[in-house]
Amino acid sequence: YDTHQGLPRTISDVVPGSHGTLYLLGAGPATPPAIYRWNPSSPSSPEILRSSSKVTFPDSLLSTPTRIEFPTSGGLTSFGYHYPPKNDRYRCTTESSPPLLVKAHGGPTSCASTAYDPSIQFWTSRGFSVLDVDYSGSTGYGKDYRRRLRRRWGVADVDDVCAGAAFLAQRGLADPQRSCIDGRSAGGFTVLGALTFRDVFRAGTSSYGIGDLTALAGDTHKFESRYLDGLVGRYPEEEELYRQRSPIEHVEKLSCPVLILQGEEDRVVPPNQARKMHEALLTKGIPTCLKVYEGEQHGFRKAENIEDALDRELAFYGKVFGMEGIPGVMEIEVDNL
Repeated sequence: YDTHQGLPRTISDVVPGSHGTLYLLGAGPATPPAIYRWNPSSPSSPEILRSSSKVTFPDSLLSTPTRIEFPTSGGLTSFGYHYPPKNDRYRCTTESSPPLLVKAHGGPTSCASTAYDPSIQFWTSRGFSVLDVDYSGSTGYGKDYRRRLRRRWGVADVDDVCAGAAFLAQRGLADPQRSCIDGRSAGGFTVLGALTFRDVFRAGTSSYGIGDLTALAGDTHKFESRYLDGLVGRYPEEEELYRQRSPIEHVEKLSCPVLILQGEEDRVVPPNQARKMHEALLTKGIPTCLKVYEGEQHGFRKAENIEDALDRELAFYGKVFGMEGIPGVMEIEVDNL
């Protein structure tokens, strides 16, 4: 059975019903997450009982992903999903390669998804190439791949997002001078690490990301209180390792603009992390912008804030890359620019 029978490309849950019926939670690049009813013995296609969204994109705007494999550090291979820019209403006649946005998922032992994601289409419809990276440690590639992040968080993941960006640039699928990266939570840590310890990206956005591992080890919630032991090392016994990988401890190595988005009521990654990182960037004179959303916790829930975060990120890249004439772009102030 596959998508030819009308099944969604991604299935995350299956619950058996009566008389051989199955209930599925699934989605696809052009299909929002939905609940399906399906009987494998029936010739009819699965029936959508309830969809999470009625919003759809025309084919002229919809960018579909291609899974790519690319070489990374240590002679290893990593993976990701490449979404080319797509908007049939416009044609670029002045540039050979599009700007690139690399996305680092959270977790960090989670994974990228090919399910319909309007926030990715937001970028591809505006001329950006998007690479959603399943860096070392991601779920879905076997035990050995997931274990590649053991004690190497802040190293292996950073190597992989940089290698993915370089891979696309070498093939003319992205402009290395307009490569940026964003991520949320653990992905935000990867963003800050890539911007601090590597020289690949020209700008980045950290959403409720981690800048200080030592502070996280002391401040985070009980459920993840020992999570870092396997990802980095025992704390406080290996506190020096935490400091070595904390971007906040190495701001002198940062030299490109950073947008920081944060929820005021976040208890997983407390807002003091965002403020400390922002203050350090201000002191060094690096272009930066901090937006703290009242009433938001770890992950933005309010529609107006989700929309604002996307618009703000686009406006930020527009400012730092000198992109003029972006339709409907938000006006923002960037410190030190």
